[in-house]
Amino acid sequence: MHKAAEIGYQLAARDYERVRPSYPLRSLGMLTDALDLGPGKTVADLGAGTGKFTRLLALTGARVIAVEPVAAMRERLSEVLPQITVVDGLAEATGLPEHSVDAVVVAQAWHWFDATAALAEAGRVLRPDGALALVWNTLDLSVPWVAAYSQVYQQWRTDAVPGHGDGAWRGFFDRQPGWGPLAEGHVENPYLTDREGVLGQALTSSVISALDDGRRAQVRGQLEAVLDRYSQTRGTRIEIPYVTDLYWTRRVA
Repeated sequence: MHKAAEIGYQLAARDYERVRPSYPLRSLGMLTDALDLGPGKTVADLGAGTGKFTRLLALTGARVIAVEPVAAMRERLSEVLPQITVVDGLAEATGLPEHSVDAVVVAQAWHWFDATAALAEAGRVLRPDGALALVWNTLDLSVPWVAAYSQVYQQWRTDAVPGHGDGAWRGFFDRQPGWGPLAEGHVENPYLTDREGVLGQALTSSVISALDDGRRAQVRGQLEAVLDRYSQTRGTRIEIPYVTDLYWTRRVA
């Protein structure tokens, strides 16, 4: 497990649940159709975090198994979704039985995984013709204040901390035998929150959560300066322009 995720998300679990956006119901409908989810089916949610996407998967009527390696995240998930089966496991080693699920879903987490090992594990636990779906909430960087906000966050990232924004992960799937081509869909997901909610998008990231108090205060000051600069972000309610990106592929003979 990547150390930045292990440490950062252990520290930020409660705030992560409070400030991070959910996903639009339209995105759930898209995946429900694409993955054929519903009663009688079983879906594994890998890297489930605090259950932001897990609770939507439960609405399909399928049995949902949330797999999450960070203890603080599992505890928060169990508080929020006591009816869901939550297990301690990695995407690369879920501990689930072979051919036990109809679909594997990964929301906001694939970029943290060892892609080769995680895909092999997905293939192991999936039933024949099972499907894998990847989901991300992505900021719309064409909006000037969002671009400036993101620049602050990126200053604290290093090449050792993975991300999905450059799209490099897609090339991996082009080279994988036994899997069909990636299909995709994109759904606008504007998130209305307050100033603290906007600040929390960066402050609950794995990288910044793991900083000491002094450097976290420095990041907060930089982010507040961005919000003070733009008219759209000076009010009590601020809309963050997210897009929910969905990708899925199915096992083939």
